[in-house]
Amino acid sequence: MTISVMIVDDHPIWRDGVARDLGEHGFDVLATAADGDAAVRIARTVLPDVVLMDLNLGDTSGVVATRTITGELPNTRVLVLSASGEHDDVLQAVKAGASGYLVKSASVKELVDAVCRTAEGDTVFTAGLAGMVLGEYRRMAEAPAGDAAPPRLTERETDVLRLVAKGLTARQIADRLVISHRTVENHVQSTLRKLQLHNRVELARYAIEHGLDQDED
Repeated sequence: MTISVMIVDDHPIWRDGVARDLGEHGFDVLATAADGDAAVRIARTVLPDVVLMDLNLGDTSGVVATRTITGELPNTRVLVLSASGEHDDVLQAVKAGASGYLVKSASVKELVDAVCRTAEGDTVFTAGLAGMVLGEYRRMAEAPAGDAAPPRLTERETDVLRLVAKGLTARQIADRLVISHRTVENHVQSTLRKLQLHNRVELARYAIEHGLDQDED
């Protein structure tokens, strides 16, 4: 299936260039937007598979637009494409629901691969950023846990969650557990719903907090 994309960036030359590159690689570029308000409004109409989101967009930031889009459109994933690789920018984007974060120095090949993987449900980061995000979540995991009983996961959901925490992609998990890619996605989505989480990074944080990233004895 053709992956549909919307591109959000306030620089028209950059925006048009990315749209052209993705179009040449077979993506269906449904729309572009120059600011956060337009991004939200257009996304509600065209319902893209993936939104490529810049962060610095004027009055309504990319973080706010990301939070709104991921909150209202569960089948649309946001991949941040930003000039900034700063710690706070990355964490704010992830907390807002972004599925990944790519810096603008990435090659066209890296961008194409990142959009494909994002559409498949993987979490994608420019090299070095994933470790930074998970490291932050490890530090946050040291905070005292709440008293509420955790939701009940099936054995297979727990198996998938453990491998998500170890950084495996959906296809790698499918190979490891000898199940289909679609079955992995179904387990991930079911677990996200049960835990009331938004994306795989938050899922990995949950797993780390509960020790599921550690090897079993």
